Amino acid sequence: MIRTSITPVSTKVFVSIPKEYIGKKVEILLFSEEEAEDKHPVKKNTMAKYKGILSAETALEMQNYVKQSREEWERNI
Repeated sequence: MIRTSITPVSTKVFVSIPKEYIGKKVEILLFSEEEAEDKHPVKKNTMAKYKGILSAETALEMQNYVKQSREEWERNI
């Protein structure tokens, strides 16, 4: 993967493709860094966001599954 930033001085930009990319589908994106920061702010998720999303019964089932899975790691194969 090649990623670079430029400051264009005209409306035309020419791209040189590396030999190993010839014949492959490539993706070219064009956006300003300011635009990207404004439209897609990074949202931090916290555990509080998920509070109450699972029923107590489902949470218990998941905990039991995790416990059982961890016990299987310790067995001799």
